[in-house]
Order: sequence, then C-alpha cells, then structure tokens
Amino acid sequence: MSYADMENNMNMPLAYRMSPESLDEYIGQEHIIGKGKMLRRMIEADRLSSVILFGPPGVGKTALSRLIARTTSCKFVKLNAVSAGVGDIKKVVADALNPILSEGKKTLLFIDEIHRFNKLQQDALLPYVEDGTVVLIGATTENPFFEVNKALVSRSTVLKMEHLKESDIVRILRQSLENKTRGYGSLDVDIDEEAINSIALMAGGDARKALNALELAVTTTQSDGNGVIHIDKDVISDCMQNRVIQFDKNGESHYDNISAMIKSMRGSEPDAATLYLARALSAGEDIEFLARRIMICAAEDVGLANPNALLVAVAAYQCAVAVGMPEARIPLSQACIMVATSPKSNASYLAIDSALEDVNNRDTGSIPMYLRNAPVEGMKDLGYSMGYKYAHDFAGHIAELQFMPSASEKTKYYNPTSIGYEKKVSEYLEAVKKYNKFFDKD
Repeated sequence: MSYADMENNMNMPLAYRMSPESLDEYIGQEHIIGKGKMLRRMIEADRLSSVILFGPPGVGKTALSRLIARTTSCKFVKLNAVSAGVGDIKKVVADALNPILSEGKKTLLFIDEIHRFNKLQQDALLPYVEDGTVVLIGATTENPFFEVNKALVSRSTVLKMEHLKESDIVRILRQSLENKTRGYGSLDVDIDEEAINSIALMAGGDARKALNALELAVTTTQSDGNGVIHIDKDVISDCMQNRVIQFDKNGESHYDNISAMIKSMRGSEPDAATLYLARALSAGEDIEFLARRIMICAAEDVGLANPNALLVAVAAYQCAVAVGMPEARIPLSQACIMVATSPKSNASYLAIDSALEDVNNRDTGSIPMYLRNAPVEGMKDLGYSMGYKYAHDFAGHIAELQFMPSASEKTKYYNPTSIGYEKKVSEYLEAVKKYNKFFDKD
C-alpha cells in the first residue's frame, strides 16, 4: 500500500477500515462462521448459495458480506435497498448474463437493508435468485420471516446473527489498537484495561459503536509531551455517554422483550420480569402498551388464584396514564411484580375459550324458560320466568335449579385449581353440590 493509499484509508471511519480481511480475522458469530460451520464450509469450498443475514446493528453483517466477496471467486456487486430500484436490479442481472461484463464469474449481489425493498422490487429479484443468475446475500436488522418476500426467504439460507459478546468486542478493540496499517498500531496509545472493558460493556454488543467510541477517544485526546495518548475510563464515559440498550421498540426485539416479560411474570420470576420492563421503559416503549400486557397477564395467568392482581393491574394502568413517565415506572413495576409473585391459574381463561368453542361449533341448547326475562305480564302466561327460584329464599342461599340448557347440562367449563384463592372457590363449589344436585356434573 502506497503512502497516498494509506493516507486515504486512514480518512475512512475506523469501523470501515477494520473490516476483517480473512475468515481467521473475523471475530464473533462462531455459531455460523466458526470452524466446520455451514457458512464457513460454503465459503471455503466456493460453493455459496443465497443467504439472508439478519441481526441487530453492528454485529458484522456487512463485514461478513465483504469477506465473502473477498474470499470467493464471485464478482461482487453491492446495492442498498434504501436507494436502489427495479432498474438497478435489472442492470445487475443484465451484467451477470453478459459473459464479458461478468468476466465468466458468478455474480454475488449484496443487498443491504433488504427488508426495505418493496414487493415489486423483491419480485423482480426472485426469478434470478431462483435460477442462480445471481447469488444473493441480503442483510437486514428485521426478521426476514416477517419483512421479506416468503418466496425469496424460502430460496435462501436464513442465518441469525447475535449481539457480540463483551469478550468479542475487547478482541476487536485490541485488534484495532495493534493494527499498524488500518488501526492505531502506529500511534502510541495508552489505554487501560478498565477503559477497554468499559467500551465493551457500554457498546451493548455493537462493534460499530465500540469502534466509533475508540476512534472518538483517540482522535480527540491530546497526546502528552512524549507523544503518548492516554485514555482512561473517564474519557470513554464522555465519548459514549450512555450504554447502548439492546432493544428497538419498533423492531423484532420489541416483540422478544415483551414476550420475555410476559413469560417471566407467568413463570413467577419477578426479577426477570422487572428487568424486561426496565429495558422496555428505557427504550421508550409505550406505557399504555406495557400496562395492557400486564392487565392481560393478570387475567389470563393469575385469574382467580389471586383476584386482586387484576385490580392492581387496572389501577396501575390508570395511574401510569394519568402521571406519565418517569413516575409511571412505579405503578407499572408494582403491577408487574404483583402478577409475577401471585399464585397462578388459567382456569377462567380456559373456561371461556372452551365455552366459545362450543358456542361456535355445536348446538348448546335453549335457555330454560324459568331463567328467561319477563318484562311484560303477558310473557309470564307463555312460561317466561315461571318456576324460577330466588336463591336467597333457600338454605345456603342456593336454589336447586338447572341453569345450563338441557343440551349442555353435563358440560363443565370451569375447573378451579387448589391454588391461592381458587382453593376457596373449589371448596365453595363442592358445598354448592349439597344444595343443588344439578351442580354435580361428574
């Protein structure tokens, strides 16, 4: 590399300069690119098929695509879905079919942000991926199973990329500090262990964030009289400000986080439920959405095992909406923990679903005449309301009546558990059978 090339290279962002140049230099994503893994075997054998890489920002999707282009014999073409159109796709295909322009090589088409392609653009690409005219590498931060044409997904290998581990970020940072041609190896940078670990922690699994922070720290810190650039944790804290939260309230992590929060409440784990609530609040999640999910969980998963859980959840919803953030975090936390620490029963949830299934799929019978309303005197002459027994006139305040339609008289929807308050419900319903034989449906 000439001095001019080196100077031009150093004007590029550090994150771009440090893009790996070999498979061995690539750090992270061992589950897809490690020794013996499928993608690595495909690359090393130069037998690449279409691939869609999806995962959060800064985990190496674009770097991996550049690396694939560098290590295979394919002709590499890059499009960005934000700015490219159908015409650009047609040009790539035309060049790929031209033996002179394609140099007799397969064309590897890298499309960044592929989820931003509309249906027309994705449909225009589909036949050429299918017949192998181009080998597609799509990169996206969104779940392709939701955001990308199903036909395109079915013709590609979908690989999920994860947030980088802190140890991976540390290795990337050290690599950047030691590399003399692309990193800061030619400078005398004195950065302590605590500062490097601080970057790795605050980057939240995003290598680009980490490298941008390192670059800002190095380029804005004055060297001492001996030409040494001293970087400590305080400098890094100033450069990064706040830790990157691994959460996007409009993306896949929105659904993952709320799913984890609900399952933690259902699983009676208050600490985990509180953590996922905090992540959602920190990312600016809609507090009404969070409150609604807590209310639903209180009704569905706690039910009558602790009837007060729903009352607390509803009150928390009203309070959170009334006061807004940041105070809304307090009632939401109270309700979340209340649901998580309550005994659980989904008996009432199962009861209504079972009853709806019957109502929608079979004849459940007619309402007994003695249970019907008779607002007009003449209706009683037709039998409406006749024979009804007022419960409070009988022992135990229970009248002996069949309340179910005849066609459903032996059907049982609600099966209370012996947990929490529902244990008392079970005992009460057993007592009812002593006064009303129609309650015994066994």
